Amino acid sequence: MSLECYQKMYALLCCAASDAVDLLEEPEKSLQAKCLLEQALLTAEELYVTWEESH
Repeated sequence: MSLECYQKMYALLCCAASDAVDLLEEPEKSLQAKCLLEQALLTAEELYVTWEESH
């Protein structure tokens, strides 16, 4: 696994975590925060799988 791929996954997940924390300042947005984090995880997994397949 390339350092570049890990950096991309890290940036993706950190940005999503930061955005989710901001959303959680308003309790009614907790579902939106959950969805944001789930989507980031799925995107990171897809990045990992496609990176492995292409390298």
